[in-house]
Amino acid sequence: MKIEILKENLKIGLGVVDRIIGKSLSLPVLDNVLMNTEDSFLNLISTNLETTIKFWVLTKIIKKGSMAVPAKLLSNYISSLPNEKIVIEQKDQSLYIECKNLKTQIQGQGSEDFPIIPKFEDVDFLEIDNKKFCQALSCVIDFSATSQSRPEISGIYFSFFKNTIKIVATDSFRLAEKNVVLESPVGKDHFFILPQKPAREIMSILDGKEGVLKIYFSGNQVLFELPMQEIKHPQIQVISRLIDGEYPNYQDIIPNKFKTNITLEKDEFLNQVKTASLFSNKTNEVKVSVRPDKKEIEIFAQSSEIGQNKSSLPAKIEGETIDVSFNYKYLIDGLLKIKSSEVVFSISKEEGPCILRPVGDASYTYVVMPIKSI
Repeated sequence: MKIEILKENLKIGLGVVDRIIGKSLSLPVLDNVLMNTEDSFLNLISTNLETTIKFWVLTKIIKKGSMAVPAKLLSNYISSLPNEKIVIEQKDQSLYIECKNLKTQIQGQGSEDFPIIPKFEDVDFLEIDNKKFCQALSCVIDFSATSQSRPEISGIYFSFFKNTIKIVATDSFRLAEKNVVLESPVGKDHFFILPQKPAREIMSILDGKEGVLKIYFSGNQVLFELPMQEIKHPQIQVISRLIDGEYPNYQDIIPNKFKTNITLEKDEFLNQVKTASLFSNKTNEVKVSVRPDKKEIEIFAQSSEIGQNKSSLPAKIEGETIDVSFNYKYLIDGLLKIKSSEVVFSISKEEGPCILRPVGDASYTYVVMPIKSI
């Protein structure tokens, strides 16, 4: 292999693929990035066996080849170089790098030792605007469980049905669902559970980038592909294994009847919950009291060690007087994901699930469980 490449382009590619690389004591080859020439591109590949990242860089190919190189060392070294053209040449098991008056040799290993990367051929896929997808995923990504005792809820659930994607996460104390309407319907229904860690990597890598994201479905794996802007060719691919198992029938816990519906200003509600949290007890309890006669809600917290705090804010209320306590962290998390200026807070019963929704946006639902009846 011998190539000429701009330092900045190579640095960007290495910065993407080395995100999932760590020190693997059992399989040291995973500490490497696979460099492979394809037509007019250098393809950089990394994997931790659960997730694989591919990144393509436009390159002048003088001689084709492939080899695995220590990823962190290569990335750090390339970052230190001036913003100039780099010549990279493979000789046996070494990579020789020249940039202006700098010459370096890095010991690598053969590409045959690198894990086999899964192929996605003749499989179903759909297309969605990348920014719309990332925004939807960001609404739910923080709410999956961290416990391994129930692996099916430790990931993000995706449901592709007709012209809609449903993205769901829950830790059994709260649940978030975001619906996204597609411009064209999917040819076949698909359902899968994406582990949270790869989901976060996808968010970090793709967030803010322009383009149409392709999602490919293949058995126990899924592939997310974003194209280059200047030519019709993939720029980034992220492949992830999926979680086996069946996602809980979460629709059963979303109430459709409520004792009380409250419409209120989101930021003021959020600020008062944050203030009350400073005085909450060891269970993080904050009490919400709904007072239709006063057209307001009261927020109260107290701790025998700290003191107490009480505040109120005006609200449009339909329904009964009711008192419900919540873990303040769950209320804050839900409110932070809502972008509208007003929210609808719907309470089903004292100990039943409650719902937060943005006013004017039925695509997002956040369900939170009270911690006890008052």
